[in-house]
Amino acid sequence: MQALGVVQQGADILTRPAVPFDLPAEHEVASAVVDRLLAAANQISRVHAFAKGMGLAAPQIGIARAAAIILPAGGDSAPIILLNPVVTEVSEETDEQYEGCLSFFDVRGMVPRPLHLDIEHSTYDGHQTITRFDNGLARLVAHEVDHLCGRLYTSRMRPCVQPIPVEEYRGTGQPWTTRR
Repeated sequence: MQALGVVQQGADILTRPAVPFDLPAEHEVASAVVDRLLAAANQISRVHAFAKGMGLAAPQIGIARAAAIILPAGGDSAPIILLNPVVTEVSEETDEQYEGCLSFFDVRGMVPRPLHLDIEHSTYDGHQTITRFDNGLARLVAHEVDHLCGRLYTSRMRPCVQPIPVEEYRGTGQPWTTRR
């Protein structure tokens, strides 16, 4: 993934909170960042298929701004664009699934996440909206919002759980299923 321009674990930018956009004043800047995210995701998708969907946060391509995109599973939906996202509500109901990350692609870690979450985010014109995400999509969104807060999924793993090598992971190419 590093060869595709994805910043790798250990880089300082992955552990710092991203800078929010001043919208609508920074509309053009935000649009340019999203364009770069979409171009990077397109390039990555040509090299690797993501049956569970894929997300990419601006810090992962070296831009310390609060933007992320999510490409839902199936590839038929438009990308979800999140500018200045903030988690406003999470369900008490959770499940625990293996997650991977483009910034350290060689391992997978078992991460508990809420089954539903609400995200307040901005449009390019500065309008605030709240969107509810469920199940696997909620997991993808939570993972990317964590990136924008300077947090990696490994910090969400239970203390006694360690990541496993990707060669041992048996969920590649399969959609998310809810486990409680």
